[in-house]
Amino acid sequence: MRTPRLSRRAVLAGSAAVAAVAGLPALGSQAQAAEAAATPSYRWRNAVIGGTGFVTGVLFHPAVRGLVYARTDIGGAFRWDNATAQWTPLIDHLGWDDWNLLGVEALAVDPAHPDRLYLAVGTYAQSWASNGAVLRSDDRGATWTRTDLSVKLGANEDGRGAGERLLVDPRDSDTLWLGTRHDGLLKSTDRGATWAAVSGFPATASSSGQGVTFLVAAGRTVYAGWGDGDGTSGTANLYRTADGTTWEAVPGQPSGTSAKVPLRAAYDTHTRELYVTYGNAPGPNGQSDGSVHKLRTATGKWTDVSPVKPGGTTSDGSADTFAYGGVATDACRAGTVVVSTNSRWADGDTVFRSTDGGRTWTSLKDAAVFDVSETPFLNWGGDKPKFGWWIQAVAVDPYDSKHIVYGTGATLYGTRDLKNWAPQIRGLEETAVRQLISPPAGEAHLLSGLGDIGVMYHERLTASPSRGMAANPVFGSATGLAQAAAKPSYVVRAGWGDNGNGAYSHDGGQTWAPFAGQPDIAKSAPGPIATSADGGTLLWSFVHWDGTKYAAHRSTDNGATWSEVSSFPKGATPVADPADPTLFYAYDTDTGTLYASTDSGLSFTKRAEGLPSGDSQFKLVAAPGRSGDLWLSVKWNGLYRSTDGGASFAKVASCWASYTLGFGKAADGADYPAIYQVGATETITAVYRSDDAAKTWVRINDDAHQWGWIGEVITGDPRVYGRVYLGTNGRGIQYGESV
Repeated sequence: MRTPRLSRRAVLAGSAAVAAVAGLPALGSQAQAAEAAATPSYRWRNAVIGGTGFVTGVLFHPAVRGLVYARTDIGGAFRWDNATAQWTPLIDHLGWDDWNLLGVEALAVDPAHPDRLYLAVGTYAQSWASNGAVLRSDDRGATWTRTDLSVKLGANEDGRGAGERLLVDPRDSDTLWLGTRHDGLLKSTDRGATWAAVSGFPATASSSGQGVTFLVAAGRTVYAGWGDGDGTSGTANLYRTADGTTWEAVPGQPSGTSAKVPLRAAYDTHTRELYVTYGNAPGPNGQSDGSVHKLRTATGKWTDVSPVKPGGTTSDGSADTFAYGGVATDACRAGTVVVSTNSRWADGDTVFRSTDGGRTWTSLKDAAVFDVSETPFLNWGGDKPKFGWWIQAVAVDPYDSKHIVYGTGATLYGTRDLKNWAPQIRGLEETAVRQLISPPAGEAHLLSGLGDIGVMYHERLTASPSRGMAANPVFGSATGLAQAAAKPSYVVRAGWGDNGNGAYSHDGGQTWAPFAGQPDIAKSAPGPIATSADGGTLLWSFVHWDGTKYAAHRSTDNGATWSEVSSFPKGATPVADPADPTLFYAYDTDTGTLYASTDSGLSFTKRAEGLPSGDSQFKLVAAPGRSGDLWLSVKWNGLYRSTDGGASFAKVASCWASYTLGFGKAADGADYPAIYQVGATETITAVYRSDDAAKTWVRINDDAHQWGWIGEVITGDPRVYGRVYLGTNGRGIQYGESV
């Protein structure tokens, strides 16, 4: 669970085309236009899990009771709704082409104008990612105006828990400051409509550095943390301006390893003291030293107020290394401040609270009582709830001194009495979804394979799964999930785990047992897995996280023993025929070749060749209840279908792009399952449904519900016509129902 969250990125590639299926309407035809006009109304909601991702920032509005905003590394921004006691997502409208903007680098509010909200968005600062943008709202995030930037931001890069990097100037509400990682300090004098580099800022930007780590107002003075210095006279890491024009290094600032990277800062308006947390690295991983210092702004005096010095020894003899992360002051009480540790893996992270300006501290973890009944996965497969990790976002309610919240790598905890804690996460869903199955029978309508939190059995869609993460064994990220088509009580899963990498269930995914054996390669490269229609044969493919592919293995004794299948294309995803237990398929994305087995996976031979290649995200699926009916989504190369077990494929002419595809219950009177896909029939990539075997499509999401990149997985419900489950990359499982 310590692994940084990994997000799927778009990969550009080209490939050849195959002749269109005769008789299907061409792109832009009258039939398609008629279908577009008949687009049904859909209601979209999250299948509830609760959080599951890194909450990187929390901000209470200083002038409005109960107005709170949160940001995440890959899942957008949220506003707390006091009336419903849940979070409202604010940027689900960002679509396929804007996938890189779902990560929120920073947020800012205007103390003088409570309805104004600003977001700096951009997930990656790499060359393959788009530039960032600033979103500004006059109605608390209900609607937005966007300004595209000429620089990149990095909401899912190292240092994403620092901040905030965006600030409304304390002297002028029309002036905003934006700290970037690689392009210095930017300034806007028209409320974020236009931006220009601040030429007088003394620090020099680097293409590989952290740049500005935070901006904070202390009275009328603006302070800027700089992540590429070390506090010495030659490479300062804290700067300030008192007039908005002239910047200087803050005199006497801390230096050395424990004060190398300033991460966050908070100002006590009562005592006029600025608190700054430091680490020896930007975090959230890789930190081993840190400190907390306060500056009395009136005199320039610095004081080290670190609650505990890193570098000690825990009770079991482990080195107690860590940094500090979040910091917040109490608007109601002078000298009251909270700070969090970060990367304290040996002794566990905590939040410290002081009521005397940092002279003495209390660890809130020591007396903490947790109630995670609303999100049972936080029991971590049977273990007791943990205080959290990656704690870099901490906030104190300006109207309630005992209301403290802090973000972790999996949730947002809150307390009203400094002792009892519970997730304050309802409505904030941030899961990166890998696999989805909707069983044809049984209690649950959904099983999910997820990034970071393994596999879940969703007995209800409106409540977090009561069993939490699938245990025995517990996985981090799931890599495979499959159900026997003719024996749906039998389910198998694969993933990253410390006590086994594969497991089976005989009760539809409610309880699990690990495979009695597994190939040696499974521990370092667990990949997708398939089960034959009768559950008698398992095929397990292996792919390391760096892309290295290994030979698949086969088991016919429920995972007790395994043998290599040398003829299976390395790294491919095995697909079981849903009607014939002797048939398996695999698509070699390297060569554009369909392989098939007619002997229960013992051997594979080539069938169709010359199909699109060069992209590991191409996906092969089999239509339920039919033998040899295969569909191949090859992104902007389109959609292909085979009705002869992969001997030949024809291109479907009704859409020009297909990224992922699945099936659900057929419409009344239809003789083919409903097909759902993420693809494009005209100019927009969206969610579509077809009730006539892909002759025509209707779009079923709208412009307010797009969720960025959604090309990983989609499936319909075999028991409820019109219901579809969609995996997002940071906004959890979305499910839509026709209304």
